[in-house]
Order: sequence, then C-alpha cells, then structure tokens
Amino acid sequence: MGNKVKSMVLVGLGMVAGVAISLQYPAIAQKASGSPLPLEELRQLSDVFGLIKSDYVEPVDDKKLLTEAISGMVASLDPHSVYLDKKAFAEMRETVEGKFVGIGIEVGMEDGYLKVVSPIEDTPAFKAGIKAGDLITRIDSTPIKGLSLDESVKKMRGEPRTKVVVTISRKDEDKPLVLTITREEIRVQSVKAKMVEPGYAWLRISQFQEPTVEDMAKKLAALYAQDPHLKGLVLDLRNDPGGVVPGAIGVSAAFLPKDAVVVSTNGQLADSKQTFYARPEYYIVRGKNDPLAKLPAAIKDVPMVVLVNAGSASASEIVAGALQDYKRAIIMGSQTFGKGSVQTLRQLTADTAVKLTTARYYTPLNRSIQARGIVPDLLVDESAEGDAMKGLRVREADLQKHLNNDSDPAAAQSQGPQRDELEEELRAVALAKKSKPVEFGSKDDFQLQQALRHFKGQPVQLSKSDAPAAAASAAAASAASASASATAAASAAASAKSAPAPRP
Repeated sequence: MGNKVKSMVLVGLGMVAGVAISLQYPAIAQKASGSPLPLEELRQLSDVFGLIKSDYVEPVDDKKLLTEAISGMVASLDPHSVYLDKKAFAEMRETVEGKFVGIGIEVGMEDGYLKVVSPIEDTPAFKAGIKAGDLITRIDSTPIKGLSLDESVKKMRGEPRTKVVVTISRKDEDKPLVLTITREEIRVQSVKAKMVEPGYAWLRISQFQEPTVEDMAKKLAALYAQDPHLKGLVLDLRNDPGGVVPGAIGVSAAFLPKDAVVVSTNGQLADSKQTFYARPEYYIVRGKNDPLAKLPAAIKDVPMVVLVNAGSASASEIVAGALQDYKRAIIMGSQTFGKGSVQTLRQLTADTAVKLTTARYYTPLNRSIQARGIVPDLLVDESAEGDAMKGLRVREADLQKHLNNDSDPAAAQSQGPQRDELEEELRAVALAKKSKPVEFGSKDDFQLQQALRHFKGQPVQLSKSDAPAAAASAAAASAASASASATAAASAAASAKSAPAPRP
C-alpha cells in the first residue's frame, strides 16, 4: 500500500504497550555481556564524536550528541525499543497510572506526514473529529514534511489548556481541514459496560492500565446486579493498543480458573523466561486486595464472545489468546495487530530510562503472538458492506525492523488472499466514503450485533473479503461453541495439560 507506517507512538498517550515494569537504578552497565567490547567500533564512535565537535559548521552541545547517539542505537533494534528522556519518561509513568497530557491520537509516519492510526476515545482529538487515516501535514505553522516522528510528536505535546492547530488532509475532502484543539490532562476510563439487550452484556476495555482490573470488577458486579442470570457477555477489545501486563492477566483471570496459565515469555535473561498464572499475585497492584475475589461465580461460565480487530495489540492479544486457547470464548472480528514482544523499563538516571524489548509472548498453548497476532474463530467485517479500512490497516509485520515469529517465520505473511495494493487501497477509500465511524456498543455496531446473533444460535454474517478463511473458522468455531461455557474444573484440567514450561 505505498509506504506502510514505519513506526507507531501514542501522541499525548504514551501507552505502555505490553510493558513489564522493571525499573532498575542505577543502570545495568556493569553487567557482564558475555563477550568483549568491540573496541575498534568504540574508537570509531569516539572519532566521529570528535570530528563533529571540531569540524561541524557550528558548535554542537555534547549532551545533545550523546543523547541522540543513545536514542539512535536503541531505536535501531525494533519498533518498540526506545530511549526515554526526562519528559518522555515522566509521561510513561503517568500513562501507567491512566492519565496523560495531549490531544489523544495514535500516529505513525507515512510519506513524510503523520498518519492517524486511531483517535483515542473521549479525548480532544476524538471530540474534534479527527479520524483514522487522516494525514497531519502541519502542526501550528510548522510543516511536518522533513521532521522525524519524534520531532512531530513533541510539537503536539504541551501543557494542559494550551492550544495546538493541526492541518489535516483527508481523502474524501477537497480542501485541507484546519482544527484548533485544546490539550488536556485526561484520566482515561479504560472500562465501559452496559446491558445491550435483556440477558446480554457488553464490556469494553479501551486500554490496560493499573486501575483496569479493579474497574472491570466493579462493572461486572454492576452488570450481575442488573441481571444475575446473564446469557452472554461480549468482551470488546477492538482498537485496544495494550498496556500493562498485570491488567491483561487480571482480566483473563476473571474468566479462567485460578491456576490457568495466561501467558509465558522467553528471552535472553533468566527473568525473561517466565510463566504467568491467573492468580492474584500476578495482577494485584501495590498491595491492594484482590478485586476479583467478590465476583459472582457465574462469571467463570457465562458464554463469551471477544471482539478484536487490527487495532487490538499486545495486552489485548494476551487476553484473546488465553481465552481462545482454553476455548473459554469465541474470538470474533479480524486478525489482531501481532505485537507479541515484552518491553522492560531499565532506568538509567533518576529521570531517564530505556524501554527495551526483552522477550516474546506465548499463549498458553505456546503459540507465539509476534508478527502474527490472534486469528479470530469467526472472521467478521466491520460492517455489513465489509471492512472499509481493511486494506489500509497496519500490523506489526508491516513495521520496519519488527521481530520475527520464532515459532513460525512464515506467520508474518498475510493470512488472507493477496490483492493488488493500489486496487485494495482504492477499494478501501471508496468504502470509507460510504461508511460512517462505528460507535462501539451502539445498535449500529455490526460486529456486536453478530456476537449477539451467535449467542442466540442465529447465523452470523462472515467476512466477505476473506470468505474461504471465514468459512473454515466458522466450522472450527461451531465445534468450539459447545465447550465455550465449560466448567471451571474442566478448564483447570486443560490448564494442567497445556501449561508451557519456560522455552529454551
């Protein structure tokens, strides 16, 4: 599709997509690497530093040179490893707590411009009407062309209640759109829930934060207070970019037996070879009481559908993968993003850190999520007419320097039929012009309506664009549906059989 989005960040959000928080100070510079330092290359680095200091057209600050060298070295590894300066590190810490300052959009670079991957719900950008697929060409009076992603992002950040003017190019608009947006400090409510029909509930998690498990437990308790005999629960993880790992474990634990494996990790270090279980010690934050302890027992058996799409990443994929492996829920929608890597924060100074990829994620059945994602049991389009943005969506496998899938190197390849890229893009643009943005949880939410039809035993309208794969997934889902409400004892037995040992 022309140039794919090369990297992704959350403007003003700074979402910790799958971060295992591990602040270690001072840094681990003294750790033995197991191999001698490359002295010749280090001499070259020193020589280049000296050359810039002596010969560059104007003086350059030492700190700037060294900081940029560190940043470039880390960024060269993969799309998710990054050096965090003082401001970025502070934003990272705030985001883990569920708050941020900014306008609230997820962006990447395309053809030298910022491309909006997704506006974050209930943020200034969302309220201003910014849409997925918009290209930001100017920020205030500064053209984006020629700026790096990091430079562009910094221009969109600022203090609360200050204004930023963004110029947007939209494919179905003849003229650029100029929007003035007020930056805000936003505390994101990551969990929403309601009864969508008598007997059927909808629970949405927009991102995984420290308060998510506690908020989810409160919402579930309220749903059961309204109807103690729920016949079906839809867990909506669409466009959920991930977040803190304990949140994903806690959400999974609400629906799985206590000793079920939720996810495992594997990397170079001994502490990166871990298995995480659906137990309180793996999701309780800061010594609080277990928020799941008082949930009704029926929550373990209620029939479930999990809605996912290409915007479901990292922690969302952990939850979807675990519930799918135990046949605890039917996964419905489109293939997820495929971010199956763990980022660990290593603190360098009191206010700087490196977010470094240290491991890969594996589902309970040892399926690697990386560069593949979770393939739904039922492939269902965004609308009855199809998925307008399918041809334009970006996944982990599209990002430069992404890690491969060590279990299946071919997994990064497209799971659907191959089409001419220009033809696919034109088709997507044409559909996008006809369609309106989906309000998740509404009566017009096509995928939600298909989930309700599945609960009721009615035919589900499968994806038109991936018809062969959809038919195959439907047959498998039909068989899985009979065991979707298996008892906790049966699930525990499955857990014991499939619990993965740390990978070599």
